[in-house]
Amino acid sequence: MNTVLLVTIVGVVVIALCGFLGRRRPSADLAEWTVGGRNFGAATMWFLQAGEVFTTFTFLAVAGVAFQGGAAATYAIPYLPIAFIGCYFLVPRIWALGKDRGYLTQADFFADRYRSPRFGRLVAVIGVVFLLPYLQLQITGLGLVVELVTGSKASGNLSMVVSSVLTVAFVLWAGIRGLANAAYLKDFLMLFAMAVLALAVPIHFAGGIGEVFSAIARERPALLEVGSTGTFSRTWWLTSVLVSAIGVGCLTAPHQWPAYLSAKSEKTLRQNFVLLPIYQVVIILPVIVGFVGILALPEGTAGNGVLLKLANVALPDWLTGVIAVAAAASAMIPAGSLCMGISSLVARNIVTVRSERTRMRINHVVVVLAVGLSLGLALARPDLLANLLLLTFSGLAQLAPALLAAIGKRRLIGLPAAVAGLVTGVATLIWLTFGQIDLHGFNAGVGALVVNVAVTAVVELVTRGKKVTDIKEVSA
Repeated sequence: MNTVLLVTIVGVVVIALCGFLGRRRPSADLAEWTVGGRNFGAATMWFLQAGEVFTTFTFLAVAGVAFQGGAAATYAIPYLPIAFIGCYFLVPRIWALGKDRGYLTQADFFADRYRSPRFGRLVAVIGVVFLLPYLQLQITGLGLVVELVTGSKASGNLSMVVSSVLTVAFVLWAGIRGLANAAYLKDFLMLFAMAVLALAVPIHFAGGIGEVFSAIARERPALLEVGSTGTFSRTWWLTSVLVSAIGVGCLTAPHQWPAYLSAKSEKTLRQNFVLLPIYQVVIILPVIVGFVGILALPEGTAGNGVLLKLANVALPDWLTGVIAVAAAASAMIPAGSLCMGISSLVARNIVTVRSERTRMRINHVVVVLAVGLSLGLALARPDLLANLLLLTFSGLAQLAPALLAAIGKRRLIGLPAAVAGLVTGVATLIWLTFGQIDLHGFNAGVGALVVNVAVTAVVELVTRGKKVTDIKEVSA
């Protein structure tokens, strides 16, 4: 076993140990396991929410987009600060409703506000479908990290199995408290790794960050601005920022709801959303590394491997192992959060049981099944869900109109309009994506959202008109 793999395996075990130590007492019910008594303070919320935002995407995809599209990669920087503006106003309202009405999941909100458990079940099914490929991404990404830094596919597979088993174990044992505890170590490791990479890689290959961009300006100046045409066009940039900001800012990701609902107070949440945008500065660092790749790596290099290929050359083995541990942590914590999101939706909203003990058993079984399915696909067919993965955030964004319409004191639309808009939006997104319909650079999620809103408005107008006609007929 080489040094990098040894450091990685030890690091993964330590991360899981932190998760195990998060448990205070056995979880008697799904509420304690999912939202932890709703008493998390500002510091815990910071790390818990940041742990869900910064994933293997930060280590793999951001540098890859910078390597392939230059400045287009900067789309990953502004969307979260924009989204947090929406979160600042919406999440405290969700928290207050959740505390008063006992919400544990996103689907609880929809079922309650639209007075329809069936609609809640539909929302839960959509959430599970769109979260599963994202869970596979975390597991596949972790294996890719280890494979790239060790040069061995077998090592990557071993790491996927070990980390998946440990993640399932500490999530089942400690629930959201385990995730919060492990998130402290994860964020420290990620910040350390990114700082090391942003300094060491540019110095090793070009002499420093300034020299990197001076060389890019001389050799490939077009990459320093977002192009007007091509895959990474300005239209792509703007619409990608828009759909991503809508997805986060309108609370459409079901796996983030347990963290929101576990806060101690509305003040804690608002304080967090003021400070979290500062953390987004970290995304600049893998973008810088991606630009180094433009100078140091041959064209045609796989984008997802850019950051770790450069790290392998620029750093000693033991430090490369630490970087791999940080990347592994950025997969394990979000994977745990996704497991909780999926299992709580199934146990709470999809399968109806009265016994709390049975509900907890169903919840635990779903955690194991979800990770087992994702791990099996990651090992056997790592690209099987590639197309569906493109739908994840765009698909969840289709929940935004119905959510925003129901978050105030008065619901703005009825159940028929909410269902029609959601179903039409998801169907349109699937058609646009799998049919490979060219929207001239527009993100398919934005196109589907336009259809969603239009159908919602039309159905609402029709149903309101019908109600008025019925009233007149009865009066006559």
